[in-house]
Amino acid sequence: DLSEMLAAGTKDVHEKAENTQFVKDFLRGRIRRELFKLGSVALYHTYTAMEEEIERNKHHPHFAPLYFPAELHRHQALACDLEYFYGPTWQSQATCSQATQRYVDRIHQVGREDPVLLVAHAYTRYMGDLSGGQVLRKVAQRALKLPPTGEGVKFYQFDAIHSAKAFKQLYRSRMNELDLDMDTKRRLVEEAVRAFQFNMEVFEELEEVGKTIQDDLLDADMPVHGTLGGDISKCPYYAAKMAASGGTAYVGQLAMAVLRHPTGQVLFATWFAALAGLAAWYLM
Repeated sequence: DLSEMLAAGTKDVHEKAENTQFVKDFLRGRIRRELFKLGSVALYHTYTAMEEEIERNKHHPHFAPLYFPAELHRHQALACDLEYFYGPTWQSQATCSQATQRYVDRIHQVGREDPVLLVAHAYTRYMGDLSGGQVLRKVAQRALKLPPTGEGVKFYQFDAIHSAKAFKQLYRSRMNELDLDMDTKRRLVEEAVRAFQFNMEVFEELEEVGKTIQDDLLDADMPVHGTLGGDISKCPYYAAKMAASGGTAYVGQLAMAVLRHPTGQVLFATWFAALAGLAAWYLM
């Protein structure tokens, strides 16, 4: 099945992506507000490009079964987030970075020249957003002291999807039913790997920017654990993977941290509630 080929074929690059410093810091709740904003800008340009090409190719036989604009499209939600952070003139401030532009250019090239490869880009982004979006939303809200009503993190809210697990099963089923030969499936795996690499380039670019800006770190009252990691571009499943592989040391460390920091209890509860779902997604 295509979904199995994609999961297996991107495993190595997935693990590399989860070990970038930007992602590690995010999942530890140690987020620079300015970098979070710039990350949202990068996501806005990425999703705008991807959804423009999806609209262009929504009747293409190799993409039409995966066309779910009401459920999945993110660029409008990201526009709301950017307006919250930058104000009404956000569009003049949300400039596309060099690494993001390379990603955007590739998406447009695929949409124009080889639309079937849009499947790889949509899979890489949307399935990850559904897998870990609620976890990341809670981390960002806590660390950046954002309103509980969702301002600034609309990107992570899929209001038209009532069950992320059921929707992901539907999406994978639709992917597996696409009439594709083996050569095309291999090209899709290669394109998904390329999508991960583009995401890593964006993370690395953000890390470099972080070295030049004032340390405006907002700590979510959680301790820093050097081994904690995740992947914001696909699915922040580190905790789930640790649990699935018997990572009791990690769980013990986190529990002790919560005992020392009562304000971390809500965040811990969120991780625990998402644990089973994330583990199931990764292991399938």
